[in-house]
Amino acid sequence: MTSFARRARALAGRLHPELSLVSYTLLGHLEESGGCRATDLAEFYALDKSTVSRQVAVLEREGLMERLQDTADQRVQVLQLTDAGRRVLARVTDRRREALRERLTGWSEEDLARFASYLERYNAGSPGPTPPED
Repeated sequence: MTSFARRARALAGRLHPELSLVSYTLLGHLEESGGCRATDLAEFYALDKSTVSRQVAVLEREGLMERLQDTADQRVQVLQLTDAGRRVLARVTDRRREALRERLTGWSEEDLARFASYLERYNAGSPGPTPPED
């Protein structure tokens, strides 16, 4: 798993040098959720609020995210992607998809189907088959 994580970080650095893996992840979460509070990000990723706050501050300075007052509760600030954040995220996502297409070029339909089913099971959180006992 450590090797996998290192490779993922290295690939992320090549695919989107303008964004750290953490920044890309946070922007992607905001896009998917339609916006959320910083405390929601901290809870979702099991991070300390100060860690999220530092990352959010960087993304705000770069103009990729902004804080807006929640229309339902004026005491709450909601993080939203800016137009620049959407453009950067779209560009990075396109690069990631292209890199995946290149890596899967030449795979048989059977291999692709098996790979897709493994990803679905992994993303669903299924533990997979139980190994036989000796």
